Amino acid sequence: MIEWIHPTCFFLVAALLLPFITEKAKPVLLLGMPLLAFLSLVYFPEDRYGEISMMSMSLTFGRVDRLSLVFGYIFTLITVIGMVYSLHVKKTGEHIAALLYAGSALGAVFAGDLLTLFLFWEAMAFSSVFLIFFGGNFAAGYRYILVHIAGGVSLLAGIVIYLAQGNDPTFTSFTQMGFGVGEMALAPTLILVGFLVNAAVPPLHAWLADAYPEATTTGIVFLSAFTTKTAVYVLIRGFAGFTPLALLGAAMALYGVLYAMLENDIRRLLAYHIVSQVGFMVAGVGIGTEMAINGATAHAFAHILYKALLMMGMSSVFFMTRQRKAHLLGGLYKTMPLTFFFFMIGGVSISGLPLFSGFISKSMTISAAAEAHMILIYLLLMLASCGTFLSTTLKLPYAVFLGEDKNLTATDPPKNMIIGMSMAALLCFVIGIWPSLLYRLLPFPVDYHPYSAQHIVGALQLLLMTGIVFLFLVKIFHPHPTISLDTDWLYRKGGALFQRLAAGPVAAYEAFVTEFYQNGVVRPMKHFMAFCRGFDIQVIDGIVNGVGDGTFGGSRISNLFEKYVVYGFINMTGFANHIGAGILRRLQTGSVHNYAITIIIGIFLLVHIYFIFRNGA
Repeated sequence: MIEWIHPTCFFLVAALLLPFITEKAKPVLLLGMPLLAFLSLVYFPEDRYGEISMMSMSLTFGRVDRLSLVFGYIFTLITVIGMVYSLHVKKTGEHIAALLYAGSALGAVFAGDLLTLFLFWEAMAFSSVFLIFFGGNFAAGYRYILVHIAGGVSLLAGIVIYLAQGNDPTFTSFTQMGFGVGEMALAPTLILVGFLVNAAVPPLHAWLADAYPEATTTGIVFLSAFTTKTAVYVLIRGFAGFTPLALLGAAMALYGVLYAMLENDIRRLLAYHIVSQVGFMVAGVGIGTEMAINGATAHAFAHILYKALLMMGMSSVFFMTRQRKAHLLGGLYKTMPLTFFFFMIGGVSISGLPLFSGFISKSMTISAAAEAHMILIYLLLMLASCGTFLSTTLKLPYAVFLGEDKNLTATDPPKNMIIGMSMAALLCFVIGIWPSLLYRLLPFPVDYHPYSAQHIVGALQLLLMTGIVFLFLVKIFHPHPTISLDTDWLYRKGGALFQRLAAGPVAAYEAFVTEFYQNGVVRPMKHFMAFCRGFDIQVIDGIVNGVGDGTFGGSRISNLFEKYVVYGFINMTGFANHIGAGILRRLQTGSVHNYAITIIIGIFLLVHIYFIFRNGA
């Protein structure tokens, strides 16, 4: 029996098979695998799966509990919706990037230890950047990946320090460890910074509004769903109850709304609203009560749906008109009625209108702030809610769909895009009228009733007053061709300054060093080596060759002396011996009297020779 199948596996298999299947089979794979991943989450019970031991550490690839499951459910659901919306896309690489991105987000959500979390954390960054590259703006993609690499380095440094202190790698709460630069506080601080980068908490947020609008028409739907919500998940898991996050989140909610009201780019406006809405979730994490954590989780779930719907609506406008600037759009409700209808469902959902998903999630976080007696947080979140309704639900659709008709040639997008929007819109409505469907999935038991008279009346009053303000100030909110400067100005200008520095003084210094090295080191060394080579050839090799020639000549003389003198003497001696032996053999007759005569003759000759030499002397 299979113990557990990690939902990421389905996405990896789909990404591997996608290049090798026919066009007709692609929709089955793109929709079937995320659905199977969703069913795997429904089927397997809560437990710890995929535990392995490595270097005396226990790694867990599957920590299945209520918190990870609720994020797993919405991640797989939005992947199905996003894939339906992108079925018309012919670029296989774009689908592969989306699948790997979704699978990596699920891997991070179910990671039970810090090392596994880091593995999938970085996989998210390096897979999602291709959704921006495929959009054609490579500069924005490079900035995006550089920011996430910096955040990943901070996260990894914190993990390494944390493990070096002898801590277990299990991913658990760091809230009790303290923060700062002390020995025990440095690790959680670095980890928190890594999380805040992905959560787009100001001033670490500008990458989101810079990069997301440059993604492909369908890629921005996936981008709006995974990175920031995964960051919300890890903040809940690791830093719930860390009070400074409440103030950061509230300020973040208001900051995003203010920039959204100033923005002219329709997709960039919605990107700033991601910053704002994630601020509600971060505030809930900082408040830290069970109700606040439930509110942050529920709002992440609802936000993924209605933000995807809003992104699909504006991406459909961009897809059909090729225009992203609000001041160049208008009057599209006539030619794109379905897109207008579905976008407005997303707008009332994000604004918290009763009967829609935002009402049953956002109000929970705001109520948690009130119950925790955090009045400042409560007021900031209420003000951000007004700004959300003003900019997303009133200003943007007025400029794009209801404003001055620019006579643009456009129609509703292809059927698959309409179906994708309708699926997200339906879920926004179903969750809004049936909140227990979501509440039963939350980490803690829910004792909250959003549809009380007080909540309904309060929400309607807030939205009504905001609407009246918009009617009186509609001319102020008329779109203008402006550019909003954000904190990315610092590293954009810093990067440009660095380039000028590199092209100016640094390049001049490098040229000087290079010239000095060439003239002062390389060229003298070349001349010295040439001299050494000539000396070696002319002198050393001459001596060696002379000695060799002398030795060779001496060996030839020695060879001739040996051949003609030594061997000649030896041969003559041998020849004389041979002659003497022949004579002696002839003289050897075997007769005694012959030997006697020979002896007598010999004695005679010796006596005769003696007397000759004697007389001569």
